[in-house]
Amino acid sequence: MDVFGITPSLKRENRQYWGRELGMCWQMLVCKLFELRCENFQPAMRIGSDEPCDCLVGKDAIDTKYRIGSGDSGTLKKFKQYGEFFKQQKLNPVLLIVREDNLPAAITACKNGGWTVLEGDKTFEYISEKTDFDLYSWLKNLKTDESLNIER
Repeated sequence: MDVFGITPSLKRENRQYWGRELGMCWQMLVCKLFELRCENFQPAMRIGSDEPCDCLVGKDAIDTKYRIGSGDSGTLKKFKQYGEFFKQQKLNPVLLIVREDNLPAAITACKNGGWTVLEGDKTFEYISEKTDFDLYSWLKNLKTDESLNIER
């Protein structure tokens, strides 16, 4: 949020909208970084009209989330189904979540569905290990870089 100048009060005005937008920014940023820095990158896998993950890096089927706040049974059922599907394909399902204030029941359901769930610092450590790029520091510097001329 800070990188884009989105204040907590602005986000509170429409949580669902900003959650979706920040999630899409996170997904695009992470996938592009993997694409540029990993030789074994593959774009999102499709099953019919669904994309059960955002990209593949080697044997890791990676899905990115800004935050998981929904414990709705349909969402949790899909996570479980996709986790089992990836395991059958001999892939390791990995959830990379930026925030650490996720719904505990949803995190437990994902883990029980076979996902490796990484949140906050662990997410950035994973990305750094795979890409040899410190995304966290880059984002922090982006936030404070006056030369970007981003209106806040």
